[in-house]
Amino acid sequence: MRFLFKLTLLLCVFFSVPVFASTEQTQSFSECLESEMSIDECVDLQVAPVSDFIAGIIFSEISLSDDFGIRWIVVWLALGALFFTIYLKFISVWGFRHAIDLVRGKYSDPHSPGEVSHFQALTAALSGTVGLGNIAGVAVAISVGGPGATFWMIIAGLLGMSSKFAECTLGVKYRMYHADGTVSGGPKYYLTAGLAERGFGDLGRILAVFFAICCIGGSIGGGNMFQANQAYSMTVEATGGNNSFFANKGWLFGSIIAVLVAVVIIGGIKSIAKVTARLVPFMAAVYLITAVFILLSNFSEIPSAFGAIIRGAISPEGVVGGAIGAMIQGFQRAAFSNEAGIGSAAIAHSAVKTKEPATEGFVALLEPFIDTVVICTMTALVIIITGAYSEHSNLGGVALTSAAFTSVLPWFKGILAAAVILFAFSTMLSWSYYGSISWAFLFGRSSTASYSYKILFCLFIVLGSMASLGNVITFSDSMIFAMSLANLVGLYILAPVVKQEVADYRERLK
Repeated sequence: MRFLFKLTLLLCVFFSVPVFASTEQTQSFSECLESEMSIDECVDLQVAPVSDFIAGIIFSEISLSDDFGIRWIVVWLALGALFFTIYLKFISVWGFRHAIDLVRGKYSDPHSPGEVSHFQALTAALSGTVGLGNIAGVAVAISVGGPGATFWMIIAGLLGMSSKFAECTLGVKYRMYHADGTVSGGPKYYLTAGLAERGFGDLGRILAVFFAICCIGGSIGGGNMFQANQAYSMTVEATGGNNSFFANKGWLFGSIIAVLVAVVIIGGIKSIAKVTARLVPFMAAVYLITAVFILLSNFSEIPSAFGAIIRGAISPEGVVGGAIGAMIQGFQRAAFSNEAGIGSAAIAHSAVKTKEPATEGFVALLEPFIDTVVICTMTALVIIITGAYSEHSNLGGVALTSAAFTSVLPWFKGILAAAVILFAFSTMLSWSYYGSISWAFLFGRSSTASYSYKILFCLFIVLGSMASLGNVITFSDSMIFAMSLANLVGLYILAPVVKQEVADYRERLK
């Protein structure tokens, strides 16, 4: 009964948002169906008020002039990444080699508590970040902020390595062990236990609940609906556009993906880790090899591409395409791609087999490097070198990246479509785990609570395939970025704990 009460309360809060989202009369779903709108368009009309209302709060801007403003949430994440980079004395530089040794299993102890290896934890977390943010998000950043956005994505990725280290170290330190041998960790646990140790118990509980709610929303939005939406769009484009079998059948495509996801997520983190440990390296290798081939085929254009990136990063001309506009787009897309400071990856890393919390911090700092510095940069270079961002200025997201790749390799459209689907699939697996841990934190670990979330998650895959790209991006971005509000407050308070863990670990390592 307590579970049903909490679930009803959460759903009432969520679905009451559209009532306050707009003062205008919104057409009901039944009225949509009676009109000439398709089911997909009617569903999108209902999603729009929710996404617009939430985004209006999270992405409100700080006005810098009459013509220009900057989103405060981007500044919040950038300052957090910069703080931990300096506070931990550029750990992303001197700890990089040790991180690789840990992933290789050099210091692994199979008898340590936990559920998955360092490598499996890394791939499980990467499956939640390496995906459509690298393919579609980079294209969005360049189309809006110009080539200069690439430079700021790289900077954001390098800085984010340190904040990722901090949150994943704390995730392991304060994780909870259960009688069945499983573990639960992440911001919800270090916000409660960690802040209580430092005398902020009430604040920690409030932040933990806020994070859990946002994480559920993020898992349904960015980790689910956005992935399904882009996978569906790419499938339709690769199979004939308007003549495709799946055209105007988002519900059918979503239903197929939902069944496949359900088969995997029922087994929990061990099942997810087994799939992602094979899927993520394969996907990344195919994508990177293709990108490298295109770059080598246009080797003489690489210097001019880097020149365009540097010029765009420092150019004062314009607002959207100028340096500040490029920086905002770069940081926003990097944050959405590698999620440093968001706190989501700490949930997956907390399941690692280790007795040393700092070891997983080192492993985790590889995430932003692989995700943003390597894969996002490769995507950006292909888009810039092929000139797709200027020749196809009307395109965005996956469509722009597809145009860039197929301009050199016309046959690659089918492979890119398959890659998008697999990237989306693996991301859904990781985010289903993030959401399920948050769900259990709020509603308990009963089988009823567990299966109710998994059913809800799969239903939203269908919804995401039906909603429009704009509304899905707005909703997913706002919920995921909102997680950082609670997470970074906790990281600042627990920063001395992280530094002490590093010092103690290095002493024992000697």
